[in-house]
Amino acid sequence: MRIEVLTLFPSMFEGVFGSSILGKARDKGIVSLQTVNFRDYANNKHNTVDDYPFGGGGGMVLKPEPIFSAVEELAPPGGERPRVILMCPQGETFTQRKAEELSRESHLVFVCGHYEGYDERIREHLITDELSIGDYVLTGGELPAMVVIDSVVRLLPGVLGNELSAVTDSFSTGLLEYPHYTRPAQFREWPVPDVLLSGHHDNIARWRREQSLLRTLRRRPDLLENADLTPKERAWLEKQRSEPES
Repeated sequence: MRIEVLTLFPSMFEGVFGSSILGKARDKGIVSLQTVNFRDYANNKHNTVDDYPFGGGGGMVLKPEPIFSAVEELAPPGGERPRVILMCPQGETFTQRKAEELSRESHLVFVCGHYEGYDERIREHLITDELSIGDYVLTGGELPAMVVIDSVVRLLPGVLGNELSAVTDSFSTGLLEYPHYTRPAQFREWPVPDVLLSGHHDNIARWRREQSLLRTLRRRPDLLENADLTPKERAWLEKQRSEPES
């Protein structure tokens, strides 16, 4: 996969792109991660990328010329068009399903803005997706872009050491993930559940599924509306709803 980020602050990405899972994925050649300072594409002597909004009002608005020029150099017209993703509070809320969709692409371009907003022509004629990571406002699109990129890249084949990790993640199955335990089997007065020490794989799988359902019920019941559940599982959940939380 090829990923470029249009930003006025490329240095913000140096540690993120060079560390942990993203750094390893880049070193393996699974993903190309680049930043592009779109100020370099400004077409005026002062290299300004923003201007006052027509009609008045507070704040400054990002000009269209630098953004269009940067994207068109990365993906010239007539060639294969990348997904061009605008990070903004007005966008579609980012989800695991969206991460899975984007992980199937070969080329992503992220646009990170600052100031009051973007010239609307950027949205209308250049952008393919608008994404938000939540109902709050940050100083720019850089941190949200890092979140989305991390979520997408970890889904690429060969990135995670255990390919099952991404499959069993919270939200990947439509449910929250079950609890995990490791050594020691007894820590202070808190033991690991006996079923996990039993070696009985069917019982372990059943316990994990029930814990996933229960955790989703307690923490994110809204997810159960669209979850793929058997009639037996729905009946079990109804029983759990009527019982007090331990």
